[in-house]
Amino acid sequence: MRIGVVGCGIAGQAAAIALVRTGHDVTLFERFPQARPVGSGLLLQPSGQQALAQLGLLDAALGWGARIESLFGRTTRNRMVMDLRYGALGAGMHGLGIHRAALFDVLHRGLANTRANLCLGFEVASIEPAERPHIVARDGRREGPFDLVLNCAGAHDVLRNTWSGKVSAPLYPWGALWTTCRDRTGAFTGRLLQIYRGPSLMIGILPVGGVPGAPSDHRHVAFFWSLRLADVEQVRADGLASLKARVLEAWPEAAPIVDEIASFEDLSLATYRDVRVRPWHTGRVLALGDAAHGTSPQLGQGANLALIDAVVLADAVNVSRDADEAILRYERHRRSHIRFYQLASRLLTPFFQSDNRALGLIRDMTLGPMGRLPVIDHVMRTTLAGVRRFPFGLYRPPVPSDVHSVAQADGDDVARIGQE
Repeated sequence: MRIGVVGCGIAGQAAAIALVRTGHDVTLFERFPQARPVGSGLLLQPSGQQALAQLGLLDAALGWGARIESLFGRTTRNRMVMDLRYGALGAGMHGLGIHRAALFDVLHRGLANTRANLCLGFEVASIEPAERPHIVARDGRREGPFDLVLNCAGAHDVLRNTWSGKVSAPLYPWGALWTTCRDRTGAFTGRLLQIYRGPSLMIGILPVGGVPGAPSDHRHVAFFWSLRLADVEQVRADGLASLKARVLEAWPEAAPIVDEIASFEDLSLATYRDVRVRPWHTGRVLALGDAAHGTSPQLGQGANLALIDAVVLADAVNVSRDADEAILRYERHRRSHIRFYQLASRLLTPFFQSDNRALGLIRDMTLGPMGRLPVIDHVMRTTLAGVRRFPFGLYRPPVPSDVHSVAQADGDDVARIGQE
């Protein structure tokens, strides 16, 4: 098939790599004159790591990232809210904290080693969902026809509004200021740490390992401060010293990281959308990744879902060899998995980012004790690992149909979750 991919992010590059390796002619379109990552750190769950293994890129990601053994959250009064340990899922299970630039580098190098065509400086104005769709640039250039077009333009994409049947993508009223800091003391290793005061204050530190452009022996963390989008300008006006003081008042132990922040220019604002697209396709145009099902980052699943989308679609195309049948096969397989994380994110986010103090109290009083109950603990850990499906049970990725396109090393680990 001739396949066009819009967007050079995680979903777009992963899909292009997987599809080219199964013998398809793929062209990836990126609006910037040079493809580049956006954002700070992310947490790759076992499910996302399996998808990278299927692309043959897990070892490269492990070389960049930091192994995460657990997620630990407490209140400013030192009440434990969550303590989720990957090891309880099975031997060798772990998360992987990684800088977005590092994951981008891994995927971009993987893309460069394929026959995929990369068309830079091509800002897509529209996708024409005909039987063989075309991609049209703002400057009038027109590419196609394609047998299949993938819209991987991210959560803030506007293209889907022109061809999808029903789209809802409201902006979350809360976001986060992010930055990447060097961890000079080595005090922040092995865990994603979060501190809460009600649902209106959340601070986090995630080890991410190496960062492209920095010395190879430097270890880094991603630092984030949750805030209302309406408060961003006031926080900036109050100045960096005020923000640092607020962080240290809530979390004095974060001082070695906070001291690394030199100016407000070091902080980037991350915004999120609750994306619902029904259906994910119109004709032979299909949305993948955040363009189809973006969520808040509370469950740490965005990158994982995008990577899984890519390898599942490539398998569906490889099995079907017909675009219409492949799209339907893909949607059938992905629906229950994605629906679970969309609903879970929508329900849980107000408990961590909102002005509702009652929700914060409920979270602080119940989440920790619930996590000690065997059944609830299992559900929480498998939710974190990225392997739940709606309404109940565990999601099992399909066995790749083309062994030549898959690196199976470590790829079967996720299938063992819940069995040990």
